[in-house]
Amino acid sequence: MSYQTPMSRVIGLGSAKEGVGHWWSQRVSSIALIPLTLLAILPLGRAIGAGRDAVLATYADPFNALVMLLLIGVTFRHLQQGLQVVIEDYVHHRAWRTGLLLANSGFCWIVGLAGAFGVAKIALSA
Repeated sequence: MSYQTPMSRVIGLGSAKEGVGHWWSQRVSSIALIPLTLLAILPLGRAIGAGRDAVLATYADPFNALVMLLLIGVTFRHLQQGLQVVIEDYVHHRAWRTGLLLANSGFCWIVGLAGAFGVAKIALSA
């Protein structure tokens, strides 16, 4: 027989009140990735066979550079959120989960910023 109330048994086990916002953010980013991917791939597809100078000229255009920057940002945010869900669901050891969540965020930020830096360098050098 337990003398705990039902409420005291579930304190600390429930929602962190972030689930709905996380869910909506991931859905919105996945929908945003569809047009962004098409808008980023079409100019690149036209320039890819023409060589390095054609690719540089393509992304010297501010619209193409902005679309590519948005694609990089949304992609890595979506990746970070998706990996976060997987880590939270399947890694049960608290220290491992914390380390993996930090590594996930760090990886997505570093690689995303490197991609954004590359596009910005191309766009601003022309």
